[in-house]
Amino acid sequence: MRWLILISIFSVMIAVNLNSQTLKVGDKAPDFKLPYATKDTIVFAGVRLYDLIGKKNIILAFYPADWSGGCTTQMCTFRDNFVELSNLDAEVLGISGDYVFSHREWAKSLNLPFKLLSDHKHEVAKLYNSYDENSGYNRRTVFVIDKKGSIAYINWKYDVRDPKHFEELQRVLASLK
Repeated sequence: MRWLILISIFSVMIAVNLNSQTLKVGDKAPDFKLPYATKDTIVFAGVRLYDLIGKKNIILAFYPADWSGGCTTQMCTFRDNFVELSNLDAEVLGISGDYVFSHREWAKSLNLPFKLLSDHKHEVAKLYNSYDENSGYNRRTVFVIDKKGSIAYINWKYDVRDPKHFEELQRVLASLK
């Protein structure tokens, strides 16, 4: 009986340590597959990160919720700079806990030209340390995954009101081109 208790405690300690590890630049990006929506469609079969690796650099833009002010500003910045980001060989993937139905309507209303991934159980946000347990929403974090599948950039506190954050993202992408 004592062995079972010790094994249980040890297992919990390992799980806590694994979950509390923070990703860093140079780490291999954790793989995932999520359903998504665009302004035109919903794809329940989803998109897998590793299927995109090697084609373009990938911007993973975690955000709290569709229809909110800060998130609208964030996604509209990506929309308004979409051609430039494409020229920097980048694909934008917005990720929140909202359902694909909300994503589609929001993408339509804002004319967003990129995918919005639905991470309703926040499994991917937790994998990327981008989930806020206290609020129940994603934190606004931005990652760049290079064509080799490594994390090339992380902004743990992406600020939509500070243009320097977006400019830094552009510089990183330009250096990967």
